Amino acid sequence: MTAESSVASPAGQQRAPEGAFSVPAPGGLAVGRLPFAGRTVRRPRRTPVLLWLVDGGAVLPAALVVPAPHRHPLVLALLALGVLGLNRRASLYDTSIVPGVLDEIPVVCGRIAVGWAAVLALSPLRSLPMTVLVAAVAAHCGAACAGRGAVHALRHRALRRRPCPALVVGPLATARRVAATLLRHPGCGVRPVGLVADDLEILGDTGHELGLPVLTTVLQARRAQIQNGVETLLVVGAATRVEKAVLLRGLAAYGCEVWELDADPSYGFDGRRDRAGQLAGFSRRSLGAGGGRRRGSAGKRVLDLVLSGSMLVLAAPVLLVCGLVLWAMDGPGVVFRQERIGKDGRPFTMLKFRTHRPASAHEAATRWSVANDQDMSRFCHFMRRTSLDELLQLWNVFRGDMSLVGPRPERPYFVAKFSRAYPGYPARHRMRTGITGLAQVHGLRGDTSIEDRCRYDNAYIDNWSLWQDICILVRTAAQFVRPSGS
Repeated sequence: MTAESSVASPAGQQRAPEGAFSVPAPGGLAVGRLPFAGRTVRRPRRTPVLLWLVDGGAVLPAALVVPAPHRHPLVLALLALGVLGLNRRASLYDTSIVPGVLDEIPVVCGRIAVGWAAVLALSPLRSLPMTVLVAAVAAHCGAACAGRGAVHALRHRALRRRPCPALVVGPLATARRVAATLLRHPGCGVRPVGLVADDLEILGDTGHELGLPVLTTVLQARRAQIQNGVETLLVVGAATRVEKAVLLRGLAAYGCEVWELDADPSYGFDGRRDRAGQLAGFSRRSLGAGGGRRRGSAGKRVLDLVLSGSMLVLAAPVLLVCGLVLWAMDGPGVVFRQERIGKDGRPFTMLKFRTHRPASAHEAATRWSVANDQDMSRFCHFMRRTSLDELLQLWNVFRGDMSLVGPRPERPYFVAKFSRAYPGYPARHRMRTGITGLAQVHGLRGDTSIEDRCRYDNAYIDNWSLWQDICILVRTAAQFVRPSGS
């Protein structure tokens, strides 16, 4: 475990009033014109033309796999249209979200498989050999996923160069903290350009925060939207005041997308929220949306058992060599056992290779060990940098103490300390702790902010899926050799 530093929030937390606000469809609103000098410059709405072309053209590689006598252009055209329709129903053309390269693979391939199943049941293609059909479906899936990945990569790059301007709406202290976080993570693709506060009369603050104007009226917010081309509203806390409800409805009518961020979440949602991933570690959803996400643990446990068992067998020679080298250098006691806090606050004994010998049990429980301790040997430094000292935790995963993916476990002393400092920290224990996690693949390892780690960990739990676990494992494997350990 390496040292972690706490990065304080730009301001204290301000609890939002209870309640919720849903934004009606803009088309049903009657919003009067506001008196502004100059012309309203509206950014063009993003259209998913490239995604349509990619999904429609992905059928062409599949057509090349099919023997020429069986190529029926009308059938293939209907297949392409059917897949486009299925993707539209699955909101795969929602341009307000830019998913990762791996995130869409299951849903895209699933709908292509459904389209082919329907075609095979109703067309002459059912006479094709099974091997040809499998190859055609695979070519179709590969072309669609590769094309969509390229489109999303272009959009990610464009957002990094020109982030989407946004207004942060809510209690000033919370809006300030969220804006500061977004400014610290420019790669998220959203850039706050103003704070719309609903409690200035309480805080008595009318100045600028973080170089951002603090707006208090509909007129000011509308002017900021025009001047900056704002097309996103980020609501933090609950918008219950009448003037803020009018503001949100008005800006939504002018084309703004309204997202709610869980800046001060009461973790453990009841499943009725339709979440759309995370933004800089904040779980987000579109206001007014319904539906839910069903979470289960059976598939996650099966994945843990299969992968941890296989990796223990494959890594056995490496474990043996590491143990022998440590024993030859420092004598017996190469396995380090330490109490950590797991799911639901239950303690367990975590295993690691011993790379540092603390002076006492009290030091082991309360001292941060750092990856560049001067009293460690070069081999121990190497094990820390490459995380070889963490391989024994595969046994914890196999036993069920931990999971491959989840929040990193911590010692009881620091769990108590961080729980007092960060309100969301105890909620990390709703799920089994893990060897790697969403925070780690976003670079939050080593000497990084505990506040940011906590936010990413809870966003991971709120948006959990088995596929997200697989994506995190793939990204972890790509980052396996890194400058410092976790």
